[in-house]
Amino acid sequence: MKQQLTRIEMVMADVKEKIATVTYMPGSRLPSVRAAANSYGFSPSTIMEAYERLQIEGVIYSRPGAGFYVAESIAPLSLTESGHNLDRTIDPLWVSRQSLEPSNNVLKPGCGWLPPEWLFEEGMRRGLRHVARGDATVISEYATPLGLPPLRQLLTRRMAGLGIDAQPSQVVLTESGTQAIDLILRFLLTAGDTVVVDDPCYFNFRALLRAHRVKVIGVPYTPNGPDAEAFVATLNKHKPRLYITNAAIHNPTGATLSPSTAYQVLQLAQAAGLYIIEDDIFADFEVKPAPRLAALDGLSRVFYIGSFSKTLSASLRCGYIAAPNEWVESLLDLKVATGFGGDQLAAAVVLSALTDSGYRKHMNTIHTRLARARNQTLPKLAKLGIVPWLIPQAGMFLWCRLPDNNSATQLANNCLSQGVVLAPGNAFSQSKNAENFMRFNVAQAADARIYEVLADALN
Repeated sequence: MKQQLTRIEMVMADVKEKIATVTYMPGSRLPSVRAAANSYGFSPSTIMEAYERLQIEGVIYSRPGAGFYVAESIAPLSLTESGHNLDRTIDPLWVSRQSLEPSNNVLKPGCGWLPPEWLFEEGMRRGLRHVARGDATVISEYATPLGLPPLRQLLTRRMAGLGIDAQPSQVVLTESGTQAIDLILRFLLTAGDTVVVDDPCYFNFRALLRAHRVKVIGVPYTPNGPDAEAFVATLNKHKPRLYITNAAIHNPTGATLSPSTAYQVLQLAQAAGLYIIEDDIFADFEVKPAPRLAALDGLSRVFYIGSFSKTLSASLRCGYIAAPNEWVESLLDLKVATGFGGDQLAAAVVLSALTDSGYRKHMNTIHTRLARARNQTLPKLAKLGIVPWLIPQAGMFLWCRLPDNNSATQLANNCLSQGVVLAPGNAFSQSKNAENFMRFNVAQAADARIYEVLADALN
């Protein structure tokens, strides 16, 4: 367990975080000692000591009679979050790394994917054999900038089923959903821009945004979508350039965007000149279709993205962007500049698997298995006093409140030492107000040892 920070260290960590996320710009003046003391609730001597230590480290400098200022040189980027009493258990990258570590003895109800045996293994094997027997250029040459034409055509047909009108020329294949988001962030943002995320949201959104040195503002998420009143206040106060959210099944809450909230969000975005990234990675887990912002918007201000790592394979990476027409060429330039040719082999295998006659049956089976797993997991958690924020219609996630006086961060640390990886709430929360929440993956929660370890670790 990481040692608790002193008050001086807490102030230093907070200042460094604000500099790293460009909340404090190079050359800008820090709050006065008295103002900072009032803000933190600490004594002026504590603030002065923190500022002096930061000055020694070269993070800030003083101007006699004028105060303290952020150093002009930009420090090397660190993606590790810092903050008050931070434990790395709530760091998005830490959670991802623990989930990705290979171990046969570790249980992972905190991870964000299906067990390997649930995936479309036979379809992927058939796809690999089909591609191996086909055109040799697919396994030997770079892909075209847009990517494999038949897959892009298939994706537009799938989008049409969701009401999204896109042409194959508007679809850019990427190496993953994460790369799709990264390309759009590179295209739209400069350091210091403001981006809105749901609070809570998928933790890697926040990690990616940190890498782009932008300011991130969280808007509370409700069972019907982002809180409209808070969304308006954020747009008016912070003038953000971009909003990132999930379509269909929200991560981590499992909530579904309502039609009325979707219309409100789009009207507000259009009035404010706000762009939107709509991540639909869980589209095929959906049982009842939810509204898509990209469909209502007509791909005007919305960038629609997806991938297939959750349903087909996390090993063969393939994602896509459906973009407004006028931005496709610029995205292609960025794609070539940062990755040159795409993964044509992965795209061809994904195409074969998606058009396999067994894929629809496979997903129907997944829907049934997830519903069964959800029904089995809920009472096991209830016995421990862990209750869902809502019971989702579909998907693998339960966003749950812990019994009173339990810290999700502490619980995750204690369970990790017993070989159980959890996903504590504040890893998903920009405001760090989800310390009493935990995300559980019902597909990874069948083992009885998980509940034994939880029972021992809970207060």
